[in-house]
Amino acid sequence: MRELPPAPARLPAAVVDAHTHLDASGATDAAGVRAALDRAGAVGVAAVVTVADDMASARWVVSASSWDERVFAAVALHPTRTAAMTDADRAELDQLARHPRVVAVGETGLDYYWTQHDPDCAPPAAQREAYRWHIDLAKRVGKPLMIHDRDAHGDVLAVLEQEGPPQTVIFHCFSGDAAMARICVDAGYVLSFSGTVTFRNARALREAAVLVPDRQLLVETDAPFLTPHPHRGKLNEPVNLPYTVRDLAALRGQDVAELAASTCANAARVFGFGHPATKKSFGATDTAGRF
Repeated sequence: MRELPPAPARLPAAVVDAHTHLDASGATDAAGVRAALDRAGAVGVAAVVTVADDMASARWVVSASSWDERVFAAVALHPTRTAAMTDADRAELDQLARHPRVVAVGETGLDYYWTQHDPDCAPPAAQREAYRWHIDLAKRVGKPLMIHDRDAHGDVLAVLEQEGPPQTVIFHCFSGDAAMARICVDAGYVLSFSGTVTFRNARALREAAVLVPDRQLLVETDAPFLTPHPHRGKLNEPVNLPYTVRDLAALRGQDVAELAASTCANAARVFGFGHPATKKSFGATDTAGRF
């Protein structure tokens, strides 16, 4: 079993993990969720968005969001799992997406990497059809669209333009280069960076991260995947987010507290944490971004 890295030093301002998978990280019940959030909270991670990738996970993340006030949810079918998407799945996702603790429709999008490496992966045509449906769902429920994009930059952007994007679009675990980042920034999209931005061989991604305006930047773990440098290969959890925040701040030439506070404010704005249905649970922030 993989072990967690040593806990990082506490951040000087609170942050939000904009995309994680608590269930896949091993926090499968209420006690496990609370323990994971306590570990994260001890280093300055004040809240998380736990994200579904299949129907069972979609039900689970909504339940988990009621177990701890620091947990919010996003629901969708991961693009690789959309080959057998049914009308019943669509009806249930439509209902789940309207839950007040669900703050985004995701992760949806396109993944052409796994179509080449896994015979069970949904083919591109099925992925594009499901992606279009999720775009429409996000617009119907009035919540952000959270995009998974792997080796599919051109089609992800093209379908989004064809369908018309919802008001808020988040590129989770942004994986493009500087040119892709400029297109997304100019379109007003939000770019979320995971531990991959800390990888020293990810030169194009690191160049892209420097270009993103403060107001369009989020941070995430995508746990249990993509554990940040210098702990690649170990188990990832929201507690590891400060490693990415500090590395990203150094890369961008920013003060760590400034980057943490700005991404926290962005998460509150983007995900609607100030909405009356969720504000009481999330709590208020002071001017330093602390909860």
